Amino acid sequence: MLTFFNCKEETKKPVTSETAEDIINKSINAAGGDVFDHSNINFDFRDIHYKAQRDSGKFRLERYIKDSVTEIKDVLSNSGFERFEKDAKVELSDSLVALYSASVNSVHYFSVLPYGLDGGAVFKEDLGTEEIKGTNYHKIKVTFAEDGGGEDHEDEFLYWINKNTYNVDYLAYSYEEVDGMGYRFREAYNARMVNGLRFVDYNNYKPTSVNFNFEDLGLMFKNGELELLSKIELSNITVEQFN
Repeated sequence: MLTFFNCKEETKKPVTSETAEDIINKSINAAGGDVFDHSNINFDFRDIHYKAQRDSGKFRLERYIKDSVTEIKDVLSNSGFERFEKDAKVELSDSLVALYSASVNSVHYFSVLPYGLDGGAVFKEDLGTEEIKGTNYHKIKVTFAEDGGGEDHEDEFLYWINKNTYNVDYLAYSYEEVDGMGYRFREAYNARMVNGLRFVDYNNYKPTSVNFNFEDLGLMFKNGELELLSKIELSNITVEQFN
């Protein structure tokens, strides 16, 4: 069990009438808004191809894995999860369905953030403002309801949303590991608009200490107390809009 201590710097409380929901909605609009709900998105991540089709609540999230031996297509949709190997459906155990579903959903989820944070099972809390690298940010904490919040509804997220642009420049999240909780902090870079939608890459960090408060990850980043683990880079992005 982790022992936490309080290393928080003073956080400025909100001085405007904007609610956490207002800030999140403005952030979604800054990233593309309704275009997300009427689009086909293709991209590559770590030599794997991904495709997302979204149409007014209907979705189909795909992953294509190819090697010298076989071709695998994973499909996560409103109807559930299916795996195909060389176009033949593969029967899977419930545990593998859950594992592969989470894996496919995770990449697609992070690729289009902050899209989806206006869902009914999403709880938003305004933690005030915080300065990182000379820029002031709305600091929003996001948690999920058990009903409708997905398999990982116990995960917690922090979003640092630029007060001027409403872009998400940093985010952090907790997740359950076998031996406890894991934590990540991501720094966005290489922001670009592709046919109306905003995409970013990330520097992916982890804490160098086990004794900290989750809400202090921004402060720890500023103090150099995070270790760079990897880069999250999307390539060959295409977006097709439709009505």
